[in-house]
Amino acid sequence: MNSFLQLERDGAILKVTLNDPDSRNALTSPEQFQEIVSLCEELRHDYSVKVIILTGAGASFCAGGNIKDMRDRAGIFAGNPFELRDGYRNGIQRIPTALYNLDIPVVAAINGHAIGAGLDLTCMCDVRIAAEGAKFAESFVKLGIVPGDGGAWLLPRVIGMPKASLMALTGDMIDARQALEYGLVTEVVPREELDETALAIAKRIAVNPAHALRLTKRLLREGQHMRLDSLLEMSAAYQSIAHHTEDHEEAVSAFLEKRAPEFKGR
Repeated sequence: MNSFLQLERDGAILKVTLNDPDSRNALTSPEQFQEIVSLCEELRHDYSVKVIILTGAGASFCAGGNIKDMRDRAGIFAGNPFELRDGYRNGIQRIPTALYNLDIPVVAAINGHAIGAGLDLTCMCDVRIAAEGAKFAESFVKLGIVPGDGGAWLLPRVIGMPKASLMALTGDMIDARQALEYGLVTEVVPREELDETALAIAKRIAVNPAHALRLTKRLLREGQHMRLDSLLEMSAAYQSIAHHTEDHEEAVSAFLEKRAPEFKGR
């Protein structure tokens, strides 16, 4: 079986492409889920990777689940209700927790349709930019089902509850410009400029020390559900670690000496 993920390395930046354009990069198999989870686990221990770019091959970013399998109650949609429940818990639901626990910043370069689980996948990323032709839908309700992969938690935290409710309860599709207005994406660019724009953003992130990037992302994640006083305690602990790194000392020296810093990941 061919790999679902295509990996390309550019220095400290790893480009990850969902590579099944014939299915519009649908998330359809346990093997795909495991591949994403395994990559996240591997990257947690690889401090040479500072930024990830996530995109899709072909005309779509990710079309969500396989609707024909839903109709036929086949593949990951087979089984009785209890088996289906465990299938979700041990399958696609491992992806949001894997990405949530991954401290490396992820830039989503949304090249085309991001539908259902595909939209939720973009919400698991930290920065989202879209090609002009991209489309977005939290479309589960259109199929008589609910967001099964964490969308009801993810989407409101990205665009706020009112707009998330509108998208989830109507299931309607929005275009890239509406996504920009909603705050779902931060930038919309012509399709031919998407990869270059994503790489430019990734490079702006990657110039910073790896430890500071990972600790900052973790604080942003934890801040979504922690009380302020708890987050302040966590911030103080992280800050004390950061102050004792060689890269912090190099950053301060470079700033005072008006030169570019040379970070070593220590």
